[in-house]
Amino acid sequence: MIQDAKGINARSGSLCIMFVSVRKPSKAVLFKKEGETVVCTACRRYCRLKNNQIGFCGVRKNINGNLYLLVYGMPAAINIDPIEKKPILHMYPNSLIYSISTVGCSFACQYCQNYDISQRRNIEGFDYSPEEIVNSAIEDGCRGIAYTYNEPSIFMEFAHDVGILARKRGLINIFVTNGYETPEAVEYSKDFLDAATVDFKGNASNDFYRKYISVPSADPIFDTIKLMKESGIHVEITDLVVPRVGDKLSDARSMLERLISILGYEFPISFLRFHPDYKMMDLPPTPLETLKAHYNLAVSMGLKYVYIGNVPGYYEDTYCPNCHSLLIKRHGFNSSVVGLNDDGACKKCGYRTGILIGNNNRIDYIN
Repeated sequence: MIQDAKGINARSGSLCIMFVSVRKPSKAVLFKKEGETVVCTACRRYCRLKNNQIGFCGVRKNINGNLYLLVYGMPAAINIDPIEKKPILHMYPNSLIYSISTVGCSFACQYCQNYDISQRRNIEGFDYSPEEIVNSAIEDGCRGIAYTYNEPSIFMEFAHDVGILARKRGLINIFVTNGYETPEAVEYSKDFLDAATVDFKGNASNDFYRKYISVPSADPIFDTIKLMKESGIHVEITDLVVPRVGDKLSDARSMLERLISILGYEFPISFLRFHPDYKMMDLPPTPLETLKAHYNLAVSMGLKYVYIGNVPGYYEDTYCPNCHSLLIKRHGFNSSVVGLNDDGACKKCGYRTGILIGNNNRIDYIN
């Protein structure tokens, strides 16, 4: 058990949630005024809010003609995770990441495993300043901070202040995001954000997004990825393959073609196994055969770093695209760098993978 500076337990591998009283709201940065109406520019919903109205996410409110973030300094969950859990697979393998989230979300995924915080409508959390978060991350031996479990763009101003301090103290910053943030939000994040795992759902099918997430289209997510790349943010991709309703290979092919046009062939992509939760308990876990079909499709299209996630021991390792030597051995959230030099080049053939290597002692994560 790891104890942080305020006595909040953050145990590796389990979500730690404690709720206390509401803080005073903090004025937001990402919004525009239109008379007494404000337009939130944190996510692509662009919620138009009259006085006292709250956005779709549940945490951004028009108060007397200005937009306020209701959860500034109020993380609802703090946890210490392996970086592989995000997953970030090509940056500092085997390091620890200090993970935080607030309540609320810009999506309404019917299968969300973190629905207790993402869909919570009560503004709850605990009083934790950016300085305290950064200090705790350093004291607990973490390599960086991840903004995760819910959508970080909805608490972007809080993440920004944490992230700026974290970068000054030598920590990296990671978003685990649905990719639905606005160009304004990407611009606001580029001064502190080092990496992002962009989570697609259901092979980026617009029908899936409309029916199961309450989002009209996945198209803006590709624009976000392009902006992140142009901003120098390291991007990794996941795709939650949902059996029966979000597992068409034709949709996967279309998604991959669009990603290749933006990122090339050497970005990491993980096809994730779906597990029934929340409002979608009637579906089974994704069959391994379905995941393998997605894996084979991506490889056949020329992608160099393809993985399967949420299935320990199954297509998790990293191989050199040039000589096919084993570079990183994984099992679940444990990683061992076996074939890379300190500069990320293959020990056997010298191929430069771009993988960032760092030393960070930690106990093995038990799945």
